[in-house]
Amino acid sequence: MPQIATATTTTASTARASIFRSALGSDFDRLHPELQRRFGFSSRDGIACIGTGRMDRVWHGSRLVKQALRLGSGCNILFPESGRDVAFTIANYAYRDGYGRETVTFVRTFQFTRPRRFDATMIASERPNTVIDYLGTHQHLAVDLELQVTPAGGLVITSGDQRVSALPGSPRCPGVLTGRARVHEWFDEEAERFRIEVRVTNPVVGAVMGYQGSFTTEYVDVADRAGVPTYVRPVREQWRS
Repeated sequence: MPQIATATTTTASTARASIFRSALGSDFDRLHPELQRRFGFSSRDGIACIGTGRMDRVWHGSRLVKQALRLGSGCNILFPESGRDVAFTIANYAYRDGYGRETVTFVRTFQFTRPRRFDATMIASERPNTVIDYLGTHQHLAVDLELQVTPAGGLVITSGDQRVSALPGSPRCPGVLTGRARVHEWFDEEAERFRIEVRVTNPVVGAVMGYQGSFTTEYVDVADRAGVPTYVRPVREQWRS
């Protein structure tokens, strides 16, 4: 099973592995080749994947949900805006964090009148088919993400347990307060684009937010860009106990 990398326990094999390849094992090879490329690099490769496209639709739930989303926008966890044909970028950089863990950034920017970001950094998990997703500028929440390869070679990601990593002991969030996410990403060969559908729900209020659209990717040499930029890294890193 993949292991959480720490400064004292990281092995050479863990340090070189993509966290997604480690999590999926042999199932990783069932991904479409373009998804294997997109999710298959690690910090040793010295590259980043930059996606650029448009979201056909960005939506949120009720007015009450919108107010809750507004609270999270200050730390780059979700946002209250909605719209159609919204310009979108996603920045995926792989690096070793302050704890020595292999880390991949998922910094999404939506170009509304006021640009909004949804920041996450992901690390390996001790559980198979799972990675840990830290959300926000200060890694406020730690969420287990379960990975599954579709018959067509797409990737489905569903959220599981959520913990408040910013608090001592990383207490588990009550189910009624959590947002359950489902992400489906696949490669459209005819359009030569990645397509993505995201939906977040809550057991009490129902629909929370989501978006769907497409993007293309560019693979850049991190060394040529002076390393991993500061803006994609969290302000503070957390260790989920």
